[in-house]
Amino acid sequence: MKLKFNLKISTALMFLMAFYMGCAKPKINGMKSSLEDAKASIAASNAIYFSSFEKNDSVIFLDRYTDDACLMGGNTPKMCGKEKIAAFFRSGYNNGLRSGDFITLAVYGLGDEYVVEEGTGRTYFADGKLKSEGKHLVLWKKTAKGWKMFRDSFSGDKPPAK
Repeated sequence: MKLKFNLKISTALMFLMAFYMGCAKPKINGMKSSLEDAKASIAASNAIYFSSFEKNDSVIFLDRYTDDACLMGGNTPKMCGKEKIAAFFRSGYNNGLRSGDFITLAVYGLGDEYVVEEGTGRTYFADGKLKSEGKHLVLWKKTAKGWKMFRDSFSGDKPPAK
């Protein structure tokens, strides 16, 4: 009788342990897939970012950012909000910026609410001549509309071309 009772307890404990481990594993995989989703969203956003300059379309540019985003470029004051970000776009376009590229080196975080992108980038004039190159750290925020840039910090590696 005692043996049957111990066997039932052992069986129940093994079932609960297996159930617990089975429940815990998806959370770990969920974090990985959330981070992978964030990386994919960042890549998609970065792929169309510079088309805003090619098309002179600030809406494409502004859509990359949260409503309360801030740009923090080298040698410039912090610029927060859609109006200032739109003015930054206009200044870049008026100074000849027409294309560029980003290279994401790493994405840090769990992918739940915020992640940080580390990368490099280049910008080009309409004739294809290099305008600038530098590095960036972007704090991305998960919103109802997807992953958006919340804090965009960047600086050039060389003085801007004239």
